[in-house]
Amino acid sequence: MDQEAFFRKLVDFTAAVHQVKHELTKDLPLGSVTPVQYGILEYIAVHQPVTLSEISDCQHMSMPNTSRELKKLTEKNLCEKSIAAEDQRKQYIRLSPEGQRMMDDIFRRIHSRFEERIRTVPEEGLKAIDRAMDVLRAQLFDTSYAKK
Repeated sequence: MDQEAFFRKLVDFTAAVHQVKHELTKDLPLGSVTPVQYGILEYIAVHQPVTLSEISDCQHMSMPNTSRELKKLTEKNLCEKSIAAEDQRKQYIRLSPEGQRMMDDIFRRIHSRFEERIRTVPEEGLKAIDRAMDVLRAQLFDTSYAKK
């Protein structure tokens, strides 16, 4: 296999994934939440509970900036911190009930846009997409996924 062509295909594919994500999430009613804060809330919603360093790493933000944005989200009552039972120095961050309601509403809107996007895809195509996502997840994006 031509590794250079394979890599270019990966770059093109990931750019397309980012474009689709942008289309599915643009113009969402975020209220007083900034796009950076939304990215943090989305990450927390999918992976909670999470640590400050996990958010910082995933969002490509410095720890001080991540901490500052989390403070703002906590003040807006959208997320909350708790002390880890196994290590008192460690804090876990999760959505507050209000934050969970907000993200549930946003995910419903994204789901509706997704349904519209795939409405013309035949059942066999949907099954193929589902299998392809499983393969990509297991083989490329998250090797721990295959063990679940």
